[in-house]
Amino acid sequence: MANKTQPTDASVAAFVAGIPDQRQRADSERLIALMSEVTGEPATMWGPSIIGFGSYHYRYASGREGDAPLVGFSPRKTALTLYASADEEVRADLLARLGPHKVGKGCVYVKRLSDVDEQALADLIQVGAAFTRAQDVAS
Repeated sequence: MANKTQPTDASVAAFVAGIPDQRQRADSERLIALMSEVTGEPATMWGPSIIGFGSYHYRYASGREGDAPLVGFSPRKTALTLYASADEEVRADLLARLGPHKVGKGCVYVKRLSDVDEQALADLIQVGAAFTRAQDVAS
């Protein structure tokens, strides 16, 4: 069974332009620039609401496999949801530097970019992309 969230041809710019909250729209534009710069990958819509950068192929021990973005984010109503996997110890060190955030399974929630350390965020993106590239079973 493949991942339900697949890359689409939808316009990232149109999606961001449709974000009603001006601050969240500006934060999304900044995240797109930062994630593109750090990963060297263009922004792509994954499903209806995730902006992803690059992709990798995964295969679980259960046999389930699919493709997912190396890193990405989704501007949700209450927070920016960042997707960047990493070794737990390295990730914990980066999150300690990040500033105010919450952590969910495989994601980090940030209310606004102005509250976080942008260098720590860039480092988290870089480490996340490298970690995920190393997990790619297709390479």
